[in-house]
Amino acid sequence: MHFHKYQGTGNDFVMIDDRARTFDETNQPLIARLCDRRFGIGADGLILLRNKPDFDFEMVYFNADGRPSSMCGNGGRCTVAFAKFLGLIGDQAHFLAVDGPHDARIEADGTVRLRMIDVNPAIEAEVGEEGDVFLHTGSPHHVHFLDPEEGHKLAEFDVYSAGHDIRYDQAYDPAGTNVNFVEVPADPAHAWPVRTYERGVENETLSCGTGVTAVALAASQRGAASPVRLQTMGGELEVSFDHRADGGFTNVWLSGPAKRVFSGEVE
Repeated sequence: MHFHKYQGTGNDFVMIDDRARTFDETNQPLIARLCDRRFGIGADGLILLRNKPDFDFEMVYFNADGRPSSMCGNGGRCTVAFAKFLGLIGDQAHFLAVDGPHDARIEADGTVRLRMIDVNPAIEAEVGEEGDVFLHTGSPHHVHFLDPEEGHKLAEFDVYSAGHDIRYDQAYDPAGTNVNFVEVPADPAHAWPVRTYERGVENETLSCGTGVTAVALAASQRGAASPVRLQTMGGELEVSFDHRADGGFTNVWLSGPAKRVFSGEVE
């Protein structure tokens, strides 16, 4: 089986051209093995690119545990770059993902801009500390802002333990949630440092596209203006948006690099 490896700010994916529909998407152990970093190719998830009537392509995404997942923002951007590599698109795309249609475009410098779904207003999270919020940006996201007055530094924060506890809290049963931890910058115009615990990966990832989207929208309630820059462990992303009259968000775009790492074959 031929595959390609792509990454977007360190969020990496096994990409498979499945336009011939030969990949067994029900084989969760196979998907998990391919994503395993010791016994397989190694990735945060696996993506199938398929034909879809009335669209340039369809993106089918699986978490590293082999199970189908909700939307992946960085994965969507990488799939757009993959589609261009295959010659399916030029610099613009209209494709279908699990949360619905998406538009995207590739800038001259290689930046991939992906339009996300409209997002409802942030609501107070049922778990965590005061000020924690929850948004659904194609995937569910809990956002926690570290308190600078308490001297909390994101670089020293135990993302795995805190993220694991919130992800598996009964308030988010049965599907769970992704969890984002944010350090509030002294100037809201500066990049907002973010670290994310992802469900399905069950660990921290270097970047999460739907996660930084949730953080940017939540940060707009704390003085951040569109576009918001976000600093992940794997690089910088940008999120732009417009406010809706009901407090929600529309015209949400996630922008950043999406690069091919290597290709190969696996039995």
